[in-house]
Amino acid sequence: MTRRILTIREAIKHDEVIIAEHLCQITYELGFPPTSIRQDWLEKTIHFIDRARRELRYKGFVAELNDRIIGSASCQILELYPMVSDQYQKGYIWGVYVEPSYRRQGIATKLMQKAMIYLKEIGCTKAVLHASEQGKLLYSGLGYTESNEMVVSLA
Repeated sequence: MTRRILTIREAIKHDEVIIAEHLCQITYELGFPPTSIRQDWLEKTIHFIDRARRELRYKGFVAELNDRIIGSASCQILELYPMVSDQYQKGYIWGVYVEPSYRRQGIATKLMQKAMIYLKEIGCTKAVLHASEQGKLLYSGLGYTESNEMVVSLA
C-alpha cells in the first residue's frame, strides 16, 4: 500500500505554470466555453504573477500529494485605490483549486489557511475573495462572510 504524503508549501517559480493551469481550469468549471479562453492565457497569467510578486507581495501555495501538485492558491495585497490608513489593508486570495478527485478532503482548507497566515504576516487586516457557488461552504467555514460588494453587468 502506497503511503499518501500531503504537503502544503510555498510555490516556487517553476510552479507558476501549474498555478496558471489551475486558474484556467477554474474558468472552465465556472462554465466559460473553451473558445472564450485567450490564446495567450499562460503568458498573461505568468506575467501577472511576476508583476504581483514585485508590486503586491504575491505568494502562491501548492498542495503536493506524493510529490505531485494537486492544488494551489494565490494571494497578494489588494490595491484598488490608494490606502489612506495603515489600519486597513486588504489582501486578496484567488485561484484556489484542487483537482476534482481530491476535493472534500480538507486540502483547499489547508491552502486557504496558509494564504490567510501569509496575508496576516504582511499586515493585512482583512482577506477578500470571490467565491464560486461550490466554494461558499468552504469559505464560510473559515469565517468569511458576504460583504457589501455590489456588482452590475455592463455587457
